[in-house]
Amino acid sequence: MPLVTTSRPAALLPWLGTAGRLLLGGVWLAAGASKITDLDASVRAVRAYRLLPETAAQVVGAGLPLVELLLGVLLVAGAGVRAAAVVSAVLMLGFVVGIASAWARGLRIDCGCFGSGGELAAGQDPTYGIELARDAALLVLALLLARWPTGRFSLDGLTARHVTKEPS
Repeated sequence: MPLVTTSRPAALLPWLGTAGRLLLGGVWLAAGASKITDLDASVRAVRAYRLLPETAAQVVGAGLPLVELLLGVLLVAGAGVRAAAVVSAVLMLGFVVGIASAWARGLRIDCGCFGSGGELAAGQDPTYGIELARDAALLVLALLLARWPTGRFSLDGLTARHVTKEPS
């Protein structure tokens, strides 16, 4: 019986998936934690984009930190990675569109990604380019995790081993 060997790139994939999952999950946890204690500021940040009606801005601003925390916990724990990655990609795409829209319309706002947000004070300049690059990179990472959700040290992996274990 021949030995089965795994190529280096294939052997690295689960470790890369784990690193990506922890990075994206950590970003969600940091973003959600920075906003959860001041939901008024989160609503103000959403409102500053001037894209949603007032009621929708309030709902999104109040709910977004909870969604971010939930996604962070799921990704760090490795539970429902594919679904969490898909939702992450949709949110990141929305953030990219929102920031690009604010930039194109000449708004001078803080993105509110990690708390505060809203109109910038006099003398402050927006950092849209950096924010777009960061969110685009996280969007790509989320898409990669949606395609290859397998990783090490995950609840998904633990449950998969129990499901596929053959009876003795």
